[in-house]
Amino acid sequence: MEMNEQNNREAAFRQQPFPHSGILLVDKPAEWTSHDVINFIRRRFNVRKAGHCGTLDPAATGLLVILLGHATKISGTLSGQDKAYEGTILFGIETDSQDMDGTVISEKECKDLAEDAIREEFAKFAGTIMQIPPMVSAVKKDGKRLYEIARQGKIIEREPKEITVHEIKVNKVHLPYAVFSLKCSKGTYVRTICSDIGRNLGCGAVLHSLRRTQSGNFSVEKSATVEQMKTWTQDDLYQHIEGF
Repeated sequence: MEMNEQNNREAAFRQQPFPHSGILLVDKPAEWTSHDVINFIRRRFNVRKAGHCGTLDPAATGLLVILLGHATKISGTLSGQDKAYEGTILFGIETDSQDMDGTVISEKECKDLAEDAIREEFAKFAGTIMQIPPMVSAVKKDGKRLYEIARQGKIIEREPKEITVHEIKVNKVHLPYAVFSLKCSKGTYVRTICSDIGRNLGCGAVLHSLRRTQSGNFSVEKSATVEQMKTWTQDDLYQHIEGF
């Protein structure tokens, strides 16, 4: 990793600042933060100004809409667009983060869980609902991020927020897992939906994996991987950005 960062710095040093503005679609790999992707692009291509439209958790993969140069001015508009995901839920356990990165706080048997019950419970989350943000999140409370408070071992009351789940369906059940897809509004915590579904079914559940497939009109199918970008020049980057 250190060698790659050194190569990125050297590549940036040898070239002029990237002069173009536009939208770049990136397929974020697992274990990279959204900020890691931004830093890579800045250093690799000597991009002075860059941002993204909607954070993905480190374990999640899929579409990041990256804005370069003057395109960062439309960040608010693009960030507010609906998102689509494909994910896997794991029944029978609960964690303090509602996904696989957290500490297990409960384990229960789920072998008798009926497929019809799973599908019915998922269907209940379609529409406009109130959602309580998880403690391990970037939501602010009294000027502090919730994850900062969670690191202190504290759990505080959070205000529920209105979200809209436009579509949600179960694609396959193979206990203790189920594969699902959904389309939702900005600010939706998919891991919280999984946690709530597991709690309602009486066995607990966590988000096992998540992939963003769409953001607004942008699709992951038209995105570039980080591995591909490692071979690009500034000219290649220019060929892959879209106007705004």
